[in-house]
Amino acid sequence: MTGPRTLGEALDDAEKTLAGAGAWDPRRDAETLAAHVLGRPAADLPPGTALDPDARDRFQALVRRRAARTPLEYLTGRAFLGGIEIEVGPGVFVPRKHTEPLLAWGLDVLEGVRDPVVADLCAGSAAIALAVAHARPDAVVHAVELDPEALRWARRNMARRAAAGDTPIRLHEGDVTAPGLLSGLDGRLDLLLANPPFVVEGRVLPPEWEEHQPRPALFSGHDGLVVIRAITAAAARLLRPGGGVAIEHDDEQAPAVMALLAEQEVFTGIAFHTDHNDLPRYTTARRI
Repeated sequence: MTGPRTLGEALDDAEKTLAGAGAWDPRRDAETLAAHVLGRPAADLPPGTALDPDARDRFQALVRRRAARTPLEYLTGRAFLGGIEIEVGPGVFVPRKHTEPLLAWGLDVLEGVRDPVVADLCAGSAAIALAVAHARPDAVVHAVELDPEALRWARRNMARRAAAGDTPIRLHEGDVTAPGLLSGLDGRLDLLLANPPFVVEGRVLPPEWEEHQPRPALFSGHDGLVVIRAITAAAARLLRPGGGVAIEHDDEQAPAVMALLAEQEVFTGIAFHTDHNDLPRYTTARRI
């Protein structure tokens, strides 16, 4: 048998390979891929475990793809948000832990609200919508997405979560910049959440994003605010008095997003919040 004989040796080799390729967290990536191949939790990877040739070869093949900067979640086929597992792959935006605080803020808004009505705009894989439905089985959750490939992933995840016992969400194929978006819900939403495209056109991104993830989920005009601008107007129309809106954005866009919400003249408590890296990541407000 050539190559590493034990899991520990394989992980060490993979970490070196991924570090040389510029992976952000090479050890975590290696452990995640090993756990995927072996079908066990990443926390349960005894280094002395013997690797059979098939497992070694499959692991090394995945490491090579990760070294080529294929998103880790595309390789494992899954991502996590709000305590649930979401299936992802080429053609859909990968949910990130940056969004966990936005989700937590939204769930706090719903505290004490019975049978809340919620919308997730630019839903992608429907991760946010499904996480809300998981946490609040009494909620009516609407998710809006335009891209056909993302819709395919959203429907797949909807079916999985419904089979697991979660309240089904309502998926809409639609453009969130359309003036009449969800017009039947005007003044009825308790919460609107959005992780929209916000990258400035022309900006060069790391290969995981630039080469693999769908461009419509990333880029949004010359200032990165085309979609966010429409979402602030939709929130003003859709939210009931007291309802909350949270919009994810780039760490440089907090002042601009706050200004866009203020321009609607119907919001109070406009503020930005930081993510796990202490960077401004999302802005919130409540409808007057």
